[in-house]
Amino acid sequence: MLEYSMQISAGILILAYIFIALEKIPKVTIALLGAGLTILLGLVSQHKMADGILNPQYFVNYIDFNVIFLLVAMMIIVNITTKSGIFSFLANELLKLTKGHPILILIAMGLFTAIISAFLDNVTTVILVMPITFAMTRTLDIDPIPFLLTEVFASNIGGTATLIGDPPNIIIGSAAGFTFMDFVNNLTPVVAVILIAVIGFLVIRFNKGLHSSKDKMQEIINIDNSKTITDKKLMIRSLVVLFLVITGFVTHDITGLETSVTAMLGASVLLLFEKPTEILRDVEWNTIFFFIGLFIIIGGLEASGGIKLMAEWIIRITNGSQEAASMLILWASGIISGVIDNIPYTATMSPMIAEIQKTMGAEYTTPLWWCLSLGACLGGNMTIIGAAANVIVSENAAREGHPISFLRFMKYGTIVVLISLLISTVYINFKYI
Repeated sequence: MLEYSMQISAGILILAYIFIALEKIPKVTIALLGAGLTILLGLVSQHKMADGILNPQYFVNYIDFNVIFLLVAMMIIVNITTKSGIFSFLANELLKLTKGHPILILIAMGLFTAIISAFLDNVTTVILVMPITFAMTRTLDIDPIPFLLTEVFASNIGGTATLIGDPPNIIIGSAAGFTFMDFVNNLTPVVAVILIAVIGFLVIRFNKGLHSSKDKMQEIINIDNSKTITDKKLMIRSLVVLFLVITGFVTHDITGLETSVTAMLGASVLLLFEKPTEILRDVEWNTIFFFIGLFIIIGGLEASGGIKLMAEWIIRITNGSQEAASMLILWASGIISGVIDNIPYTATMSPMIAEIQKTMGAEYTTPLWWCLSLGACLGGNMTIIGAAANVIVSENAAREGHPISFLRFMKYGTIVVLISLLISTVYINFKYI
C-alpha cells in the first residue's frame, strides 16, 4: 500500500473530481467517502501520536481549521444580519434611484451585487437579490434573464475582490498567509476594472431588449420600502458587529488576530441575542463537511509526495519562468474552474503552490497565488455549473418560468471569462512581472 500510495491517493482525488462534476451524488457525500477511504487505506494516519511524539501525518493535521471556522462564523453573521432586512432595503432604495429605467437598473443591480458579494458569499448574495429582481421585472413587464445573468456574473466577480468574498480566496489566504488587506490591495483594483468592462459588455448586449413604459417605471420609483426593515435593533446590532469584524480583518497586522478568530468573536456576540439552534440550523453544514472531506483527500496526496511532484512538474514545464508559470496557472484555472467546482480545484492547487514556494521563494510565488485566485473565482462564470451561485440562479429562473439553457449561459459566460482573463493577464504582467 505504501509503495503505491501516490497512485492510490491521486486515483481517489480524480474519482472525487469526476463524481463531483457528474452531480449524481451530493458532493459532500463524495468528499466524506473519499476522506474515509483515504484514512482506511492508511494514506494518512488515524493516530495523533506515533512513538510518543505528535504524528505529522495525523489526518486532522490536513484540515485547515482557519478556513472552516472563518466559513462557519461568516455564515452565522450573514444569516443573522439578513434577518433584519437591511440588504433588501438597500437594494430597493437603489432601484428607486434609477427612476425605473431598465438599463440603469441593470447597471445598479450589477454594481450592488458585486459590492455585497465582496463581503457575503456568492450564493447568499444571489438569493438576496433574486426575489427583488423578479418583482422588479414583473412590475416593468420585461425579461428578467438579462438582470439575472448580470447579477450572477457580478457576484462571482465581486467575490474575487476580498478574502471573505469567495471560498477559494479563504483557502488561498490561509495557505499563503495573506491578510484581508493583502486581497484588497492586490485584487480589488483589477476586479473593479473587470466589473466595469463586463457590465459595459452586458449593457451593449442587452440594451435593445430593455424597454418599459413610463407608468411602469413610475411604479418602481414609488416602491414602499417602509416595512422592509423587520427588526431595527437587530439591524443596528448586526451592522455594528459586521463593521467591527471587517475592521478586525483590516487591522490584522496590528492586532495579530487571525481572521477566523475575529469572525468567531463577532458571530458569538450576535448569538448572545439569538436562539443558537435556529441560527445554526441555517449554516450550510454540507459545505463545511465538504471542505473537511476534501482537505483529508488532498492530505493523502500531499502525504504521499504527489503534491510535491506536481510542483516540480510546474517548475520544469515552465523552465522556472515566473511569467510562464503565472500565465499557466491563470488561464488553466480560469478554464478548468468553468467546468468543475472551483473549491476542490483551489484546495488541490494551494498546497502545490506552497510547495513551489519552498523551492523558488515567496517573491516568485506571489503572482502565482493571485493568478490562482483570479482564475478560479472568475472562471466560474463560464458555464452554468462553474459556480454554486450559477446553479441557484438557473434553478430559480426555471421555477419562475424563465429557464436559462446551458448554451445560452455559456454564450455570455465565455465572453465574460475571456474579458476577465485578458484584463487579469495585463494586470499581472504589469504589476508583478
